[in-house]
Amino acid sequence: MADAKREIERKYESDDSGLPDLTGTGGVADVLDKGMVDLDATYYDTADQRLAAAALTLRRRTGGSDAGWHLKLPVAPGVRDEIRAPLSDTVPDEIAALVRSRVRCAELVPVVRLRSARDVRHLVDIDGALLAEASVDTVTAERLIGKGGSTQWTEIEVELADDGDPAFLDQVDKRLRKAGVRPSKSPSKLARALEQTGGRRAGPGRRAKPVTAGDHVLAYLREHRDAILAYDPGVRRDVPDSVHQMRVATRRMRSTFRTFGTVLDLGVTGSIAAELKWLAGELGLDRDQEVLAERLTAALEDLPPALILGPVHERLTTWSNTRHGSARDHIIATLDSDRHLALLDTLDAVLADPPLLKKAAGKPQKVLAKAVHKDLAKVSRLVTEALDLPPGQERDVAVHEARKKAKRTRYAAEAAIPALGGSARSLAKSMKSLTSLLGDHQDSVMARRTLCELSETAHEAGESAFTYGLLYGHEERRAAAVEAELPGLWEEITSGVSV
Repeated sequence: MADAKREIERKYESDDSGLPDLTGTGGVADVLDKGMVDLDATYYDTADQRLAAAALTLRRRTGGSDAGWHLKLPVAPGVRDEIRAPLSDTVPDEIAALVRSRVRCAELVPVVRLRSARDVRHLVDIDGALLAEASVDTVTAERLIGKGGSTQWTEIEVELADDGDPAFLDQVDKRLRKAGVRPSKSPSKLARALEQTGGRRAGPGRRAKPVTAGDHVLAYLREHRDAILAYDPGVRRDVPDSVHQMRVATRRMRSTFRTFGTVLDLGVTGSIAAELKWLAGELGLDRDQEVLAERLTAALEDLPPALILGPVHERLTTWSNTRHGSARDHIIATLDSDRHLALLDTLDAVLADPPLLKKAAGKPQKVLAKAVHKDLAKVSRLVTEALDLPPGQERDVAVHEARKKAKRTRYAAEAAIPALGGSARSLAKSMKSLTSLLGDHQDSVMARRTLCELSETAHEAGESAFTYGLLYGHEERRAAAVEAELPGLWEEITSGVSV
């Protein structure tokens, strides 16, 4: 089975002088010589280097204390999550799954072999506790695809100990720079090997600054296409909030296709938007349940113990865990499905060759502002209609529709921020406040529905339904409070709109 480790490290250029003395730096009491280690790693990627383009590295390494398969996922500069699996002849299934959204139907093949002679030092504090591992690596890289080629270099690598303070690396960095050591220009050994043996820098390329309305819309779409791909491994690993973020990215793309129909041909993008709606719905099976579970658990914990009659905590936990497990299985199956992989291919294709309309070449200040205003007008109509309805199911539905259109307006404003500046940023912030308020109302509607289901199950089991009734009443009051607050917030928003 694969396991995960957060890797925080810095890489530096090195010459014949090797590692400067780091004693006294950031609490380093001693530098322990741990000897030489020979490492032999073969890196895998698609023939067109899709993993490298996304700054992902996949290798099979022998030698050292952690021989096996390693997949490194970027988190931040100098920070990666390393997923490890035992040594085997082929890429382990659990590792292959984490890169499926990138690889899809392509084959993973050996692209680079790196052999490193590693001179290891342990930086320890006065108690002998490990602060970081510093090494001087003499690297020989051999390209295994294309025209081949080889290169050599020496580098210094400083990796923070598990649960260490990242600020320690800042102190080491200061000491190394003072000694004349400079940071590596490449983020990883693989990136350096590919660049020096293939003449092309690995990793995400720079994109031109948006000029036209079409440029701005496409830039926003690419950002969230990239987010869908980036969150895929986290969803599979059950990383907190990953499902939510991936779902939001699909919604942003879908809303953008709909809002900017004068920029991109809806005759082409309409079917893509429908598939994005499908994906968001599949992801929502887990996210909606997660939100409800957190909401109901918090409300239950606020009740005095004397008002909790029967095994309410246990029943809520069982409901949450059962739903979560089945939802996760469903989500993984969705991400592995031909339909999802086909959607990813379609997104790539439409962004590579977008169906631009005449207004795509227009001035963004005019074209984008008009589209945003159109969405805002729809929100205004729906909010007004909702406020005119008496409390009840019909108003609940109307409030939910207003919330969906407010989200779409928020995303449209976000896409327009680089072109429209502060006015679009202000509108996006206002729509975020509105959707947050209306989201609380919708969560209350769903919570009451769930409480009714739990109450019926408890009643059938001969348990008291009293506590579920209390929670139901609490949710009714929360929804009423939202409805009372909505007119004032909406007046405040409309009086400040200037897009």
